[in-house]
Amino acid sequence: MKKKIFALTLSVVMTGMALAGCGGSGAGSQSDGPTLSQEEADENLDYEYGEGKTFYSEEPMTYSMMYSDHENYPYQEDWLLWKAIEEKTNVTFDLTTVARTDYNDKVSASVNSGSAPYIIPKVYDSAAYEDSGQVVPISDWVQYMPNYQNCVKEWGLEDDLKQIMAADGKYYRLPGMWETAAGGYSLAIRKDVFEAAGVDLSKEATWTWEDFYEALKKVKDYTGKDYVWSDGFGFGSTMNIAATVYGVTGGYSTDGGDWGLKDGVKFDFDKDEFYFADTTEEYKEYLSVFAKMYEEGILDPETFTQDTTQAQAKFYRGDSYVLNMNYQLFSDTLNGKMQVDGAELYFLTTPGGAAGQLKVSSCDGRLENGIMISQNALDELGEKEFIKMLRFIDWLWYSDEGQTLALWGVEGETYSVDDDGNIVLNSDIYYNGINPGAEKQLNVDYGFGNGVFAYGGSKELQYSKFSDQEKEWNERINENKEEIQLMPPILADELQKEDLNLIKTPLMDYVNTAALEFITGKRDLETDWDSYVSDCESKGCTKYVDMANEIYQETKDLLE
Repeated sequence: MKKKIFALTLSVVMTGMALAGCGGSGAGSQSDGPTLSQEEADENLDYEYGEGKTFYSEEPMTYSMMYSDHENYPYQEDWLLWKAIEEKTNVTFDLTTVARTDYNDKVSASVNSGSAPYIIPKVYDSAAYEDSGQVVPISDWVQYMPNYQNCVKEWGLEDDLKQIMAADGKYYRLPGMWETAAGGYSLAIRKDVFEAAGVDLSKEATWTWEDFYEALKKVKDYTGKDYVWSDGFGFGSTMNIAATVYGVTGGYSTDGGDWGLKDGVKFDFDKDEFYFADTTEEYKEYLSVFAKMYEEGILDPETFTQDTTQAQAKFYRGDSYVLNMNYQLFSDTLNGKMQVDGAELYFLTTPGGAAGQLKVSSCDGRLENGIMISQNALDELGEKEFIKMLRFIDWLWYSDEGQTLALWGVEGETYSVDDDGNIVLNSDIYYNGINPGAEKQLNVDYGFGNGVFAYGGSKELQYSKFSDQEKEWNERINENKEEIQLMPPILADELQKEDLNLIKTPLMDYVNTAALEFITGKRDLETDWDSYVSDCESKGCTKYVDMANEIYQETKDLLE
């Protein structure tokens, strides 16, 4: 396994920025789509591929790839992962290894400078690169990828894929795709304390945020604490999951960035138009719930300024009884983090709001981060060999066999399959709450369950990595929450994006600041509300929506 440590000088970064500004040196070649028919692409192959088949190249192949090196499972050259991929496919990687915390910056620099490796995984948003000329419009090429096509067809992902379209009607990353959206972030609570306070948890799956507020009042009365909820992520994650069920947007913090604030826009499907949601009565109602919690000493003021590790420490030692997290963090908390004897934890489904009991994780569809393909790959490999590389990617990231390998490893070495067909992780290996206390870890010691490769798959594969408790939590969600209808994307071109961003950035900075001021009582939701709405108008919220609707009408045919 070849490995490079990524280093860039300032001059390279500045060159990349200049290329991005002028469209990139590869802009001309980027517009040329495939010329080979399916039949021509399949002539004289030196490899095997296909739906239900293992990709295997007769000749050893090495493809260059960016690699996001996670601090919790640092890269190891001798991981079984690399050996298993090579033995299955005869393919190895020439890795450009980048620390996870620097990954987005390094991807941007390498793409814009024209020096990017062929395969660029772990990309959440390709919009910044779509006009650079340095990234292949991959939707032109997916017809050569049978496993990918099967996922789209069998799981009905056509509307989901529209979410990542560019203004030209194409998309520029191969997304991770799930058959069903799983739970995402929610709230962990101290079950023992809530029940001792007289809170009935049997109905929590149908709670609204008002119901949760009433439960928290009981906990405060029972404990006598100054505050009963000290949250992490700068409150950004919680504001996002609540905003979703109120039909508004919210949630931006220095710890996590934009959780869901976005541009403040929602879509009215009856009127077939966008509108600005963050000046509506629903938005006012959303803010009022948290304002009450703050005013009544339920919500710790340090929530908005502390590090997440500080919030977690308060929860672990029993100074707080609620904490936002995902299920991976919840599993870790269950397995040895708590410092209170007899503490019992419970993971809530996200409460409902003015828009109903909604499955928050379905808000952005069933797509995950994904893979961009550098124009260098097409230019240097040529069309025939480029298609071969795509078919390797198709197997590793989109076939049942490849996804199972990436997640669980090698049957007989890291896992077995029981008589019912269930995957059983070896008892001496820990992963995602399974086998707590085991001496080895699936990702740390073997490289499997690795965020660069292991995302997307069938519901069966998704549930295979869940503990019994996580399965139960997801079933509670699925039985009580409704899927959210996906909004159409705003397919703005480069100039339109610039115009929209000129409004969006100052507008949403103001909206986010005002939201925190309303919650913490610096502004009054009754006496200061009208001036807030007027300020949003003066900062261009209506102009932004008008532009969005104009673009939507002009590009509507691309979405049909």
